[in-house]
Amino acid sequence: MAEYKPIAESNNFIVLDKYTKIDQQGVGYQTEADLERELIQDLVNQGYEHLTNLTTPGKMIANVRVQLQSLNNVEFTDAEWIRFCEQYLDKPSDNNIDKTRKIHNDYIFDFVFDDGHIQNIYLVDKNAVAKNKVQVISQFEQKGTQANRYDVTILVNGLPLVQVELKKRGVAIREAFNQVHRYSKESLNTENSLFKYLQIFIISNGTDTRYFANTTKRDKNSFDFTMNWAKSDNTLIKDLKDFTATFFQKNTLLNILLKYSVFDASDTLLIM
Repeated sequence: MAEYKPIAESNNFIVLDKYTKIDQQGVGYQTEADLERELIQDLVNQGYEHLTNLTTPGKMIANVRVQLQSLNNVEFTDAEWIRFCEQYLDKPSDNNIDKTRKIHNDYIFDFVFDDGHIQNIYLVDKNAVAKNKVQVISQFEQKGTQANRYDVTILVNGLPLVQVELKKRGVAIREAFNQVHRYSKESLNTENSLFKYLQIFIISNGTDTRYFANTTKRDKNSFDFTMNWAKSDNTLIKDLKDFTATFFQKNTLLNILLKYSVFDASDTLLIM
């Protein structure tokens, strides 16, 4: 798999040092379901693990436990895991700002195990980025004021950090953007929702693909703040297949999440 490196950045796009567009045939007739299947297959081809049956909050928290135990080389007892969740991972009082702070500033927690020993538990490894496990799920179901089913979610160490919402080719991309905001109000931020950890939203109708930070700031969550990739000649990388080959390359995505996203002093998440 080739690697693509950013060489310049602006307010509306990031420039890659090189990229050859993927030749595609017959993409004009893709349905939303076809688009989703192709995206997931492309991610699998790039090394993502596809979890086909992770569609409920209970299954998600169980997967987080497996991934954090692996990352930190520990084994939680059931009682210890419940206490870890209540004290840190999923405190009932947490909002999405608190969760974002845990990804960027407070990603290490001193946990006291039942036998009295203390160990640093990492949510993410920022020094050795490749150690973080990347997985993909689809059609996750969650209920808040309304029940919603999300298209494609990228998990890092089991935590949902990137949400992709798709519309079939020909449908205005703004409809996917509006859907993201509806989900944010209806279910993503419901009590004890791990989706409060979301850092980045991706919206695409196949031919136009954009990304934006998950922020509560009114002046930063409008459609005007959606961003594109671009090649060195300033040609935007808009097609989902091309975007997937670059933005979703595992090393690139992990660096965007863990090194090139900034949670500033005013609690605004910015993607550099």
